[in-house]
Amino acid sequence: MTITRELLIGGKDVPAASGRTAEDIDPYTGEVWATVAAGGPEDIRRAVDAAHGAFPEWAALSPVERRRIFLTAADLLEGRAEQAAEIMAHEAGATRPWAYFNVGLAAGILREAAAATTAPRGEVLSAQEEGVLGLAVREPLGVVAAFAPWNAPLILGVRAVAAPLAAGNTVVVKPSEDAPVACGLFVADLLREAGLPDGVLNVVTNAREDAAGVAEALVADPRVRAVNFTGSTEVGRIVGTLAARHLKPVLLELGGKNSVVVLEDADVDHAVDAAVFGVFLNAGQICMSADRLLVHDSLVEEFTAKFTAKVASLPAGDPTHPHTVVGPLVSEASARRVAALVADAVGKGATLLTGGGAPDGALHPATVLSGVPREAELYHAEAFGPLVTIAAFPDDDTAVALANDTEHGLTAGIITENATRGLAVARRLRTGIVHVNDQTVADEPQAPFGGVQASGHGRFGGRWGIEAFSQTRWLTVATQQARYPF
Repeated sequence: MTITRELLIGGKDVPAASGRTAEDIDPYTGEVWATVAAGGPEDIRRAVDAAHGAFPEWAALSPVERRRIFLTAADLLEGRAEQAAEIMAHEAGATRPWAYFNVGLAAGILREAAAATTAPRGEVLSAQEEGVLGLAVREPLGVVAAFAPWNAPLILGVRAVAAPLAAGNTVVVKPSEDAPVACGLFVADLLREAGLPDGVLNVVTNAREDAAGVAEALVADPRVRAVNFTGSTEVGRIVGTLAARHLKPVLLELGGKNSVVVLEDADVDHAVDAAVFGVFLNAGQICMSADRLLVHDSLVEEFTAKFTAKVASLPAGDPTHPHTVVGPLVSEASARRVAALVADAVGKGATLLTGGGAPDGALHPATVLSGVPREAELYHAEAFGPLVTIAAFPDDDTAVALANDTEHGLTAGIITENATRGLAVARRLRTGIVHVNDQTVADEPQAPFGGVQASGHGRFGGRWGIEAFSQTRWLTVATQQARYPF
């Protein structure tokens, strides 16, 4: 049965001002799963009106009360894990394990936000003048614009709003057109039920063809004081440029071209298991997914044989089936894009080890390539699908050079039994995150998450997320009257 959702503005469910709606397609069945309001610039203005009006009271609300709301929302989310999994399967083709992982981590982010509300926010400074007390205090910015993506809709939908709200800001969310319920409206429902006051969090869904105009209206509104965006590097450049034009700080968490480096002392079986997880979780549609497996010459033959065999055996298909590992991509267009990357690479000399071929709707088989040449598009482009390449290296210097041969810089994994050596290699990689003796996909609510170069800038998580959505002010208190020269 098709569900219908409206915009959330000022605590009320309201239709788009234009009366238009947009279809939300189930990627596995190709059928319409939901109909959502197709908001436009006028609706963005209404949402910012509500957020701006709610800001003073929310910023002044007791930290203990804000903490209670986040803790309650976390409990509600965990209690609705099955509902969340159903939504994610229908909107984004998410498998059950991926959905439950989303629930757990998103609940953790909410609890970390709760802790942040009562954490210390400031410093006492030494002052040059006698009898003066100097303070550096952190205060909320105002209205924050948040862009939430579809691929990890609960994790990234919650992350888009939790730190800004915990810091005392109000938020207007533009969720992805591919998962407007999971990464926008469902998250808002939980917080609203947990007691979030009206207008503090507003959600404007939109039709795909209106996305650019809606985004520009949101970023350009002078009452919006900061922007956070998670998504592709291509769109992130547009959002970042727009924010800079309006002199607004922006936190960008963008794409990756991530490598798992398997050193010659690695446990091959562990490396295979780690790599399969890092590549094919959520059909490779994670910013942290491993695109490249770099394996030492002495291990590459054994690793490739074992890895390819395991990949070929992965259960694929219906995301609602409890044993499915590789579900559909978010759309048929995404599956065709991945197939085109494979065809281009093979046409230019790469070897197809398993998978490949034409997709079945939004389903693309788990695919492994070796010998991908630099002139192939896949060598530089983010796969963002169930696709990985294997390359060999003779020494650590070559491994580092191959891993760094990208404009991106999000995450990396180094598989080794020597942690000291792994750390030495990790320090040479140009990424925001490195996991020694693990693969590339990991996130924790208290950790600084983000990349460098074309993978974005700024950090979500822990105190770094609060700092990203607050501003430092210098205050002084004179304990005695000053003497002036005139």
